Amino acid sequence: MLPGFWGRAPWKSADIAAFGYMQAIAENRTSWWAPTLAGLPPETEGLLPYWLGAWALRIAPESWSAEWVVRWPFLGLLALTLCATWYGVYHLARAPSAQPVAFAFGGEAPPTDYARTMADSALLALIACLGLAQLSHETTSYLSQLAFVALAFYGAAVLPQSALRGLIALSAGLPGIVLSGAPTVGLLVGLGALWMAALAPRRWTVMSCMLGLLIACAALGWSGQLFAWRTVLPGGSEGKDWESLLRLLVWFGWPAWPLALWTLWRWRTQLGAPAQYPHIALPLWFTLVGLGATLTTLPADRALLLGLPSMAALAAFALPTLRRSVAALIDWFTLLFFSVSAITIWVIWVAMQTGVPAKPAANVAKLAPGFEPQFSGVALGVALAATMAWCALVWWRAARDRAVLWKSLVLPASGATLGWLLLLTLWLPLLDFARSYQPQMQAIGALLAPQSGCVHPIGLSRSQIAAIEYHLDRTVMTPTPDADCPWALADRNLWQQMLQTDRTPVAANWSQIAVVPRPTDKTDHIVVLRRVSPR
Repeated sequence: MLPGFWGRAPWKSADIAAFGYMQAIAENRTSWWAPTLAGLPPETEGLLPYWLGAWALRIAPESWSAEWVVRWPFLGLLALTLCATWYGVYHLARAPSAQPVAFAFGGEAPPTDYARTMADSALLALIACLGLAQLSHETTSYLSQLAFVALAFYGAAVLPQSALRGLIALSAGLPGIVLSGAPTVGLLVGLGALWMAALAPRRWTVMSCMLGLLIACAALGWSGQLFAWRTVLPGGSEGKDWESLLRLLVWFGWPAWPLALWTLWRWRTQLGAPAQYPHIALPLWFTLVGLGATLTTLPADRALLLGLPSMAALAAFALPTLRRSVAALIDWFTLLFFSVSAITIWVIWVAMQTGVPAKPAANVAKLAPGFEPQFSGVALGVALAATMAWCALVWWRAARDRAVLWKSLVLPASGATLGWLLLLTLWLPLLDFARSYQPQMQAIGALLAPQSGCVHPIGLSRSQIAAIEYHLDRTVMTPTPDADCPWALADRNLWQQMLQTDRTPVAANWSQIAVVPRPTDKTDHIVVLRRVSPR
């Protein structure tokens, strides 16, 4: 949980854009109900994530780092995701239909122990998913959507055993999904919970409460104008195609999706009776909702994120029937993939620090011109400890045939954790240089007058505006009769178009001082302009 939340700068583009809105709300520079940055509203609907970050900034002392403070609530949301997934699978696995066949002479696992083992397996499968790492550490609405979907999954799973706990969890989870900007997803997963309510004791009372909750969520989304239909089907002109979607599906949910498919295959004869097998039907419904959002909305990877907890649940139920040869294949593939990845990270780090080997060092210098390597003893110690833990775990797994059911998922989960931890310790300075706006903003700040006050944006994105306000500590103001800033920052492509079209009277008010690129992106240039005539 901590790597990715601790120590890094805000990254482009969704991460720093969301941070900019949170900071503006906390400083009362914009409305809590209709936040804007230089007149631009957020790209994603849903105010709850921005409120969480703004509340954290209001509560924390002003001397504390703002980019770290806004991550507190999102660290809690990631913890909620992991806990809700574990408890959701735990309650599903306690269903009689999910229990293994009893042995003729006894000796099978007790129901509670078996359920705990399945929950452990699901949690490992979720952590192992390659797509979880970066997106679950950003301060965006997508992490809050993920957390509340996982909470709704737990609430639906526990309904047949404890209607009160299930309704409490759903009363927080479903409105949380709606207020995070995904009302359609909230209503669809709520339908799955409504079906589970039919399996609960006093089902008519529970179903009535669920129906009222769904109506309230629909009203909440409608009153907040959160239902914005932006359906983007594959094969269209918006940039979504089947090839990229297939690639995304293959790597994003690895290794959960192959195991989930195996579960569906082994339980295929029971899929026609979902009421008798809720441990398969419920996670399958939640997964289908996530896949449907992936196929019809943008960005596809963030939509697919919502299906990972339920996909991990399906993956867990594959383990009791997994063949030994398949488990061995997963182990060897995981061992090779993550060991090679870890060695690569270490070799490139050594090359950055010493210049040897020369080729990796030259590649870093070419891809990140101007980057100066930094050494941190703490980061090195953490990376060494994690690498030794990985070696010990590999030895534990290979030393003998372990009996634990989750043995096939411990290496994928630990390998994914190791890779993410090494990147966010050894490579953190390089990643901050490559993925943040700080180098570009420092170059721009050196060109602006010390007391220039404010700047005008011309064609800049929300993330660029947030970066200017944070890194340069300048107010970004759209041109109005009351705003007369001596400097302007413009997108290079738009500025060149303005010079070549009939909008030259606007361009005539400004003199170009410099064009500042972002070191690691040849297409990202900002033009620095100084006012040369009155408004």
